[in-house]
Amino acid sequence: MRALVVVGLLAVLALVFVIVAMVRDTQGKAGTAAGCPKGWPLADVTLREPKDVKINVYNGTDEVGRAGSVADDFRNRKFQVKKVGNAPKAVDEVAVLRFGPKGVGSAHLLRAYFLDNAEQQYDAKRTDDTVDVILGNAFQQLATTTEVNQSLGDLGSPEAPTGTCPISEKVK
Repeated sequence: MRALVVVGLLAVLALVFVIVAMVRDTQGKAGTAAGCPKGWPLADVTLREPKDVKINVYNGTDEVGRAGSVADDFRNRKFQVKKVGNAPKAVDEVAVLRFGPKGVGSAHLLRAYFLDNAEQQYDAKRTDDTVDVILGNAFQQLATTTEVNQSLGDLGSPEAPTGTCPISEKVK
């Protein structure tokens, strides 16, 4: 009989503990931009699948046709390639990724295709979800599927750029 009383008491205490923890949860609005300073852009940190990522591919190298061949590689990997062309100026890096608040998660995925060797250029005023991929002179090839998966593991989850509030598609 005493054992039943003790078990019943422990069950009641556990229930009270769970209720208190849920009521006092400070992360209940995580990802919803609650408490975000007024006027800060909302950065979509949802990690996208390639089929949901829109990109423009530009050639920042001396090699003619480089953007077209890499755009085909991206299409073969199911990316939505919108524009292909030449960059206004040459780029020495492996690549440059230009994106706005709606493209944060997409740019994070693209970083893995360049094994985190692409320079990131965030533009808070950009309103679309397309990422500009500018190929540089140090670019050799896109990473393999295995390398991309390993790189994504090393990169972790997408993070909102400084001066933005993270929001995930799950809570929109």
